[in-house]
Amino acid sequence: MGAAYFYHLTDSPLEATLPMLIGKARGAGWRVLVRGSDPALLKRLDDVLWQGPDDGFLPHGMAGGPHDADQPVLLGDVPSDGFACVMSVGGADVSADEVTAVERVCILFDGHDGAALEHARGQWKALTDAGCAAQYWAQDGGRWIKKAEKAS
Repeated sequence: MGAAYFYHLTDSPLEATLPMLIGKARGAGWRVLVRGSDPALLKRLDDVLWQGPDDGFLPHGMAGGPHDADQPVLLGDVPSDGFACVMSVGGADVSADEVTAVERVCILFDGHDGAALEHARGQWKALTDAGCAAQYWAQDGGRWIKKAEKAS
């Protein structure tokens, strides 16, 4: 059974945090889905991943290509089948069934955006009310601190 990890971004932007989390997930041997519903956001993240450092390159692709099933990291608004980790960006929804089916769900949200905060709070409530384990992580002076945890 997996867990949902909520990342409240305040000090570092999504473009810096997402590659770090993908690197950790890939280090665990997980295939990663970066789920977003905004094509422009996903394209921007694709560009960020391509422009990363050579020694930290994260092989990836955009959903809809001929090799989607072979991508270690796939960006798109697609089902989570075949992935060990789902990273939700831009308010993309994740279901309780998905949380229990994968190793980890990461929900990244902009702490300076009131609508994003409210959406994340709603996701926390829906997932924990459904019995999913969850952790809430916030930035404090550039470091990630676990602020809350709810067991399943």
